[in-house]
Amino acid sequence: MMRVAIVGGGIGGLALALGLHQRGIVCDVYEAAPEIKELGVGITLLPHAMRELAALGLQPRLEPLGIENLESVFFNRWGQFIYREPRGRHAGYDVPELGMHRGTLHGVMFQAVRERLGDSRIHLDHRCTGVQQDAQEATLAFRGVRGHPQPSVPADIVIACDGVNSALRRQFYPREKVAFAGINTWRGVTVHKPILTGKSYLRIGSIETGKLVVYPIVDNVDRHGSQLINWVAEIRQAEMGMNDWNRPGRFQDFLPFFQDWDFDWLDVPGLLLHARQVLEYPMVDKDPVPRWTFNRVTLLGDAAHPMYPRGSNGSAQALIDARTLADLLARGGDPLPALQEYEALRLPATARVVEANRTVPPDSIIKRADELCGGKPFAGPIEELVAVDEFRRISDGYKQVAGFALEKHE
Repeated sequence: MMRVAIVGGGIGGLALALGLHQRGIVCDVYEAAPEIKELGVGITLLPHAMRELAALGLQPRLEPLGIENLESVFFNRWGQFIYREPRGRHAGYDVPELGMHRGTLHGVMFQAVRERLGDSRIHLDHRCTGVQQDAQEATLAFRGVRGHPQPSVPADIVIACDGVNSALRRQFYPREKVAFAGINTWRGVTVHKPILTGKSYLRIGSIETGKLVVYPIVDNVDRHGSQLINWVAEIRQAEMGMNDWNRPGRFQDFLPFFQDWDFDWLDVPGLLLHARQVLEYPMVDKDPVPRWTFNRVTLLGDAAHPMYPRGSNGSAQALIDARTLADLLARGGDPLPALQEYEALRLPATARVVEANRTVPPDSIIKRADELCGGKPFAGPIEELVAVDEFRRISDGYKQVAGFALEKHE
């Protein structure tokens, strides 16, 4: 029996475990955390992500726990409407687009792995520190959260799903660093009355002057109709230095950029100041690398292709990675050619998404509107400045690169 070791129990690692089990392949998951907690803030499950989760049998569990997006709406930093498009089922896809708490998604996936694979296949408190290989097998080294060594683990193949700071990727690319272009972000969740339709995904402003992404993730949290609203604030200011993943966010670092954003449809400072918690993150990725596969070890998800958290695509690409690799391994035979074929299929595709997230993300629509009006408020409807088709082309172009253009699934 082939021994498959999955290093990392995040979204990509759990999806791979579920996909392999679905195809009759036994695997073990090794997760650094000593216990699983529902951490993080919001996540949007786009159609290509939902399609993968549905194929794993998780859609019936997930759909009641999130909010189905009706529309995506773009505004400039003065709160002026620029562009609107329907989303998910409302745009003709066969699955919904859901906003939900990231911890909820992870909890559902982890519970499914426990139910299907059994607790004996999940190994918590196993932080991978490296791998050694020979002609017969790979051997993984682990430590516990307190630094104590855990028993080494032999495997026929190893899938590194241990995130942007992957220890296994670092072993093969020891001099690599994250790429920081001066953009910092702050994320929070706020109990707030529904904004616009209550099922609207909003992008406001641009990273040059302050950008905000806002969407609901939990309905009726106070029994008075309020929602839990996820928000992400972004600003490019290279002189500020890089935010720290491990430090809580501070209002004084970002609130001044949004202090005057009081629109007739949203009080932005009020939304931010009433947050339950604020976390800070740098907007970082890594340059695409020439290879992911090193004999018996390959990379998946953020360990393979760390990308800007734009367009909700990091988790979606990890889910596609997992399904692609599971399909190839299910063919049987020597697994090493399957790892090479997986790399050949997924590395170029994800490299294009990394580049698109850097250069032409969905909020390029707002940047284009700002260019057309000289960075000032515009008078009259936006259609007097530009045809709506230009914005639609930007949006459709990103969907094409990311892999969820509608025509691909009709």
